[in-house]
Amino acid sequence: MKRLDPADRYAELHRDFRWAVPAQFNMADACCARWALETPDAIAIRHEREDGAAATLTYAELQRDAHRLSHALRRLGVQRGDRVAIVMPQRFETAVAHMAIYQLGAVAMPLSMLFGPDALEYRLNHSEASVAIVDEGGIANVLAARLACPGLITVVAVGGAAGQGDVDWLAALAPEAPTFDAVQTNADDAAVLIYTSGTTGPPKGALIPHRALIGNLTGFVCSQNWFPSLTSEVSSVSEPGRPLSLGKGERGKGGVLEKTPVFWSPADWAWTGGLMDALLPTLYFGKTIVAYQGRFSPERAFELIERHRVTHSFLFPTALKAMMKAVPHPRQRYRLRLRAIMSAGEAVGDAVFAYCRDELGVTVNEMFGQTEINYVVGNCAVRWPARPGSMGRPYPGHRLCVIDDDGRECPRGTPGDVAVHRLDVHGHPDPVFFLGYWKNDDATLSKYTGDPQDSWCRTGDIAVMDEGGYLWYQGRSDDMFKAAGYRIGPSEIENCLVKHPAVANAAVVPKPDAERGAVVKAYVVLAPGFVASPALTDALQNHVRGKLAPYEYPKEIEFIAALPMTTTGKVQRRVLRLQEEERARLATTAAL
Repeated sequence: MKRLDPADRYAELHRDFRWAVPAQFNMADACCARWALETPDAIAIRHEREDGAAATLTYAELQRDAHRLSHALRRLGVQRGDRVAIVMPQRFETAVAHMAIYQLGAVAMPLSMLFGPDALEYRLNHSEASVAIVDEGGIANVLAARLACPGLITVVAVGGAAGQGDVDWLAALAPEAPTFDAVQTNADDAAVLIYTSGTTGPPKGALIPHRALIGNLTGFVCSQNWFPSLTSEVSSVSEPGRPLSLGKGERGKGGVLEKTPVFWSPADWAWTGGLMDALLPTLYFGKTIVAYQGRFSPERAFELIERHRVTHSFLFPTALKAMMKAVPHPRQRYRLRLRAIMSAGEAVGDAVFAYCRDELGVTVNEMFGQTEINYVVGNCAVRWPARPGSMGRPYPGHRLCVIDDDGRECPRGTPGDVAVHRLDVHGHPDPVFFLGYWKNDDATLSKYTGDPQDSWCRTGDIAVMDEGGYLWYQGRSDDMFKAAGYRIGPSEIENCLVKHPAVANAAVVPKPDAERGAVVKAYVVLAPGFVASPALTDALQNHVRGKLAPYEYPKEIEFIAALPMTTTGKVQRRVLRLQEEERARLATTAAL
């Protein structure tokens, strides 16, 4: 594949980019309605089940079903601003539900299929959702949670859940008209309510406006190497509901449009990574996304990429690590057409970076964001050089810096809290910001430093910014710790461990120590074919000792079958850290 000029055009992009957010904007119109008129027969979604069953849904069919569902939801009493829960995996009905809810002026509340009854109960009650749309994979948990959710009036049952709810999906849609007069929404109106996993306290509901999709687009375009084309210039968001204005056009040197992109990601559509980084931006550009309804495995991932001719993807570092260990030389087994891979959620590390470059033929574009302010930092290999291990630079339209506890900008090279300013580098409002935490004004206010209209929004992630504006991730502020007086960030040690062939994944936490306060401890998941032993422990410790600072090598290693993970694919170091603290407490008690 012929690459574009790798010259650094970063400063030019920031200088020339301007936001142009229309006063009225609705994500359903931008992601579906206009394409149903312009390219009705284009494939919006290719769906595949774990058993191999497959089907496709065009933009016209997506819009038709969304219209019918909007009518059905209105008949069930859903009004503008009401929250509607969606408890479904990657499938047609999930996308239909989002489009129907948005054009109704209501608020979609996606909930993970991994949530048990207690997790569902809290979110359903806190959000005051009156309707839940759920399929066979989540119906049992929703019905169990419903017993303690008096406000949940109607359960719409989808697919194999038919007959177990109050209303069946097909029966509800069948009598409704295939046309619907969409509600006009302002760009600032609420569209999505996503509950963050959080590390302390109950989950917080981040309320996302329609305009936030526009705020995501520069990051999506850049991290996917100029999606949907490889030869365009990002300049502005122009007409209401239109794609990014692509300046010099979408044609290659020979005047022929680039091959149609196909996007796939295992990221759950119930989370920001799957919804705002995959489903909605792909539909925004009128392209095709693959929906896979099944369990992730490295081999299945490569099969999907090959079979569906996937060109663009978002893959968590944990997924890439598994793929790297299971299939070291994928192009010897699979015909890959990948143009771009974005990765986020954890630090990628140079081992995975090298694997993507050398074995997948793609320079992975690391990205950073969070539900409240998503897609704000990252790389774009075709527009500025990626630096292995760096989370990238601020994407066009976003103004970032690293600040200290008092809100002052840290000198370059000094760790601090990554923060995003409400105004871009030109002094214009950045549309990426969330509206606030649902029913939690105090938490919303504490997120910001400075005047509400001229302030920094803290991410809670620690990083260093170098002289070139690249950010280097150090860890969550609550993941950092001191050992023997040294400040330790787990990411660098974990990345070093994963480079060893015996390590599939690793998590580093502090282990309480009476003399040094804490020592570095690593939890290690072994790669297939390796067995835990004292000799292997010594080998891993020497491996780290020889590559990092002496104080960074793990004084203790514990081998485990799997790391605790959030439903968004992030390692839950807090779980391991609390486990170490509890062990230390019990040991102290036993010694008394």
